Amino acid sequence: MSRSNNQRPQVTSDPADRADPTSLPLFAVPGPPRPGRVRGSFSMNHPADSDGPAALRHSPRSQPSEPMPVHRARHSYNEGLDWDLIAVLRKQASARLSEVNRDDGGHLSKKEQRERGRAIILELLNDESAVRMTAGEESWTLAVQEQMAEALDAALFGMGRLQPLLDDDRVENILIAGHARVWLELAGGRLVKGPPVASSDQELIDFLVFLASRSEANARPFSESEPRLHLRLDDGSRLAAVAWVHPFPSVVIRRHRLRKVRLEDLVDSQTCTQLAASFLAAAVKAGRSVVVTGAQGAGKTTVARALCAEIPKREIIGTFETVYELHLHELEDQHDIVFPWEARPGFGERGPDGKKAGEFTLAEALIDSFKFNISRQIVGEVTGPEILAMFKAMESSNGSISTTHARNAVGAIGKLATCALEAGPQITYEYAIRQIAANVDIIVHVAMDKSELPDGSAQLSRWVSEIIVVTPGEKELGYATTTVFKAGPHSRVATPNVMHDDYKELEQWGFDLTGFYSERGEAAS
Repeated sequence: MSRSNNQRPQVTSDPADRADPTSLPLFAVPGPPRPGRVRGSFSMNHPADSDGPAALRHSPRSQPSEPMPVHRARHSYNEGLDWDLIAVLRKQASARLSEVNRDDGGHLSKKEQRERGRAIILELLNDESAVRMTAGEESWTLAVQEQMAEALDAALFGMGRLQPLLDDDRVENILIAGHARVWLELAGGRLVKGPPVASSDQELIDFLVFLASRSEANARPFSESEPRLHLRLDDGSRLAAVAWVHPFPSVVIRRHRLRKVRLEDLVDSQTCTQLAASFLAAAVKAGRSVVVTGAQGAGKTTVARALCAEIPKREIIGTFETVYELHLHELEDQHDIVFPWEARPGFGERGPDGKKAGEFTLAEALIDSFKFNISRQIVGEVTGPEILAMFKAMESSNGSISTTHARNAVGAIGKLATCALEAGPQITYEYAIRQIAANVDIIVHVAMDKSELPDGSAQLSRWVSEIIVVTPGEKELGYATTTVFKAGPHSRVATPNVMHDDYKELEQWGFDLTGFYSERGEAAS
């Protein structure tokens, strides 16, 4: 058996790699703690005096110990192993498993594939051990053999060297700019360096290609002719990757740890005020359509999930996403019936109709949904032509919720118009603006700030800075906006500004209109 090197794997520990995750709530805004309750379902505080996720769940805070580095929190196999050898063995194991599956007619279940795969892994490790002994090399210890088996299992069925990071409950997002430049965003917004996830950029690309083709959730193409990869991992995380058009492979994995969240949780974490939450909750219940905006990583999806939690439990919901991010269909105690649609990119050359084989678009999904008796059609993230599906959802259902990237709330209108223009030459700017003015009721902007810390890491803070309402306008712009909540000189979090007459009716849906005018120092009108 050929190997890339003959060095004996060693388990090592480099103190320089140690990270010291902090214990801050997601979306925390620096400032004094807010009095009142703290909901355990939302809090992502973890004791800093623990030995990893298991200890985080079970160890009392009265038993301090040295913090475990993030990348060693649950598994130690990420350090000191012969990863070149593991890459070779993973390819051999994959080839053998494919052959076994073919011989069985391709009918092996996921459980059966895992069982056969583990047997193949043991065979390969036994063969390699025999080769080492024949070559006169020192044999593996039992501990190293177990680590090798675990690493191979993760490479074949899991996420390889990324698996320990995905298993660590403190890791929120993983950012990779080349195989050895890895950053981890922890729960609470702390940004720290992570361990290498491959031995070379090529090894990372090879693993991504394997991962894209292997996914049972929704396999995707990834090659020099298809250099972009957007993939839902088996645990629900979202992976975005680019290679060949960058000088190095780039990957971002969003964990979506916080799937069940309500507006009151955002109030507890000082993301928004109680009054703003009251306004948004009433707007959702009243069937107003909301777009959440902000920069990349600002927490738009989390805010959108909190808004969706305000939809009455008995309403039938349809979600339409390029890659699942809302995960409403997994929250059975929150919504009784959710029909989730996910787009599929298709493979190969485009046919006469302009579509690739197997492609399934959000527009097609939305058409199908009209047979499902849905009262709320929710189009998740809008970055381009899928905005036409968003327009149709807002026109057809009892209030929709979407997200998009923008620098501020008013700027989101221009961004959405640009997205509409990408749908083709048949879409004009005037048409796009009319559709936005007619269908988008409220825009919520989430701001984000990153501050450098003395130890070289960074701290992210997020908060709702602005809430505007959009109405059709009589001027050339074609729309009018009213800033109902905005950040003031004494608060970055949005506070009452001007109430639009059409939104006073939200009081009957639970909005504290009296409180709004009271904070403004005015009498309710």
